[in-house]
Amino acid sequence: MSKKSPILNSGFCPTFAVLALVALFRVSSAQDSSLSSSSLPPSRFRNGEETLRAFAPVAEGIRNSIVKLNVDGTTVALGTVMDGTGLVLTKASEIKKGNLTCWLASAQEVSARLLATDESEDLALVRVQAKGLKPIPWGDDNLVIGQWALTPGLASTPQAVGIVSALPHRIRPPRAFIGVSFNSDESSTRIGFVRPGFGAEQAGLKKDDVIVGVNGTTVSNREQVVEILREYREGQTIKLHVQRAEERFDADVRMMPPSADTNGDAFSPEQRSTRLSGNTSKRAEGFEQAIEHDTVLKPYFCGGPLVNLDGKAIGLNIARASRVSTYALPARLVRRVFEQLKSGLSLPRDN
Repeated sequence: MSKKSPILNSGFCPTFAVLALVALFRVSSAQDSSLSSSSLPPSRFRNGEETLRAFAPVAEGIRNSIVKLNVDGTTVALGTVMDGTGLVLTKASEIKKGNLTCWLASAQEVSARLLATDESEDLALVRVQAKGLKPIPWGDDNLVIGQWALTPGLASTPQAVGIVSALPHRIRPPRAFIGVSFNSDESSTRIGFVRPGFGAEQAGLKKDDVIVGVNGTTVSNREQVVEILREYREGQTIKLHVQRAEERFDADVRMMPPSADTNGDAFSPEQRSTRLSGNTSKRAEGFEQAIEHDTVLKPYFCGGPLVNLDGKAIGLNIARASRVSTYALPARLVRRVFEQLKSGLSLPRDN
């Protein structure tokens, strides 16, 4: 059983402690700068050792609400404890096939089982075979740009700290295509070209077919088709209602990413930016709502909570999106998905 921080046991306010220590480091940094050098020592960088220690009272208080998930011995994600029975939420796309286990703050490795996933928000519900786990305390949705945001882990100091840079907003999915071009001399939805190898060809669509509906919505011009398709991700299947001469039929078409000859490039501008920005998450787009913060996280540190200075979770880290940006699903959305996943399963207690 992990020992409590002396600061926390004494009733000392974690927020006050953090603010005081951060202020102290700022003053100290200014003094060091004026006396010796114009640059800070590495230990006082935002994710340096001394800075992270300043936030230790917050991280220490919620260590038992976090787990580290491994597949075949390799760490793939953190997990956020949702209730005392061992139900944990994590990032679904990082949970690969294999032997799933998790490490606790007590340095104990226990077994775990994947129960359900929510594809739309990339969340997975996992059952951890352990006692003494504490549900993460949730804060409210009153966020402000510029507030501190901590990513705690199993250690007594946080994995990283940063600030909230954007309030919850929609993150659209990356571009995916059905593989058709419309006739350039008209605004209708008449197909002018079917791209080989894409979902439209595989579904049997042909030149001069007219798309009259997408997933039950009637369309009359190409802009409507493009706008509807923009909401779907690679791998998802959409239903097209098609007119061919005197015949009408439905076609299930799989969305696919751009190929090397799409618009003359293998990558869209968004994909090129992601590729140049380092080790980002496999799934980093397509979320209903996300908080954006500037914490630099490795992809395998996603799945755990994002917390404020009071040790309350304001979100769940869901994706390293770029070199200087990480997304977190806001608290209200996380709790809603958890209740949906939990209610859809029969979850007997394990002995």
